[in-house]
Amino acid sequence: MTTFLSIVYVIVCLFLILVVLLQSGKGGGLGSAFGGGGAGQQIFGGAGAGNLLTRLTAFFAFLFMVLSAVLAYLSSSGEQALDRAVRQQGAAQTAEEASAESVPTSEPDQADAVATETAPETAEAVGESDGATPLDRIESDIEKAVEDLQKPEGPAVPGPNR
Repeated sequence: MTTFLSIVYVIVCLFLILVVLLQSGKGGGLGSAFGGGGAGQQIFGGAGAGNLLTRLTAFFAFLFMVLSAVLAYLSSSGEQALDRAVRQQGAAQTAEEASAESVPTSEPDQADAVATETAPETAEAVGESDGATPLDRIESDIEKAVEDLQKPEGPAVPGPNR
C-alpha cells in the first residue's frame, strides 16, 4: 500500500511541476515556448487556458497535500510499531536476566561470614574506627572541597574604583 501511494505521490508531483511550469506568468513562462504566448492560449480558447491550468494546479496541489499527510501517517505508525517491538524485546531480555540472577547460591552463609570477618579489618585500615560511615566521610570531603573553592587564591584583584 505504501509503495503504491509513493508511486502515485511521485506522479502527482511531476504533474504538479508540469502544470505550474505551463502557466504563463508576466514573462510568458514555459507556456510561451510552445508556439509563443498567443498560440498557447488559442488551444484552450481565449480565456480557457488560465482557468484550466489554474484548476489543474489546485487539483494536483490538493492531491499532493493529501498524499503527503497519508504517507506521513503511515510512516509514523510504522515507527510506533517498531518502537513497541523494541520495548517488548528489551522487556524479554530483562526478564531473562532477572531470572538468571535470582538463582540462589548454595553457600550464602559462608559469604556473609567472610564479609563480617573482613569488615573490621578494612574499617581499621581505612580509618573508620571513629564510627564514621563512608557516607559521612564523603559529605565531609565535599564540604572541604566547597570551602577550598570559596577561599580566594593569590593577590586581591583591584576593582574599577581603586
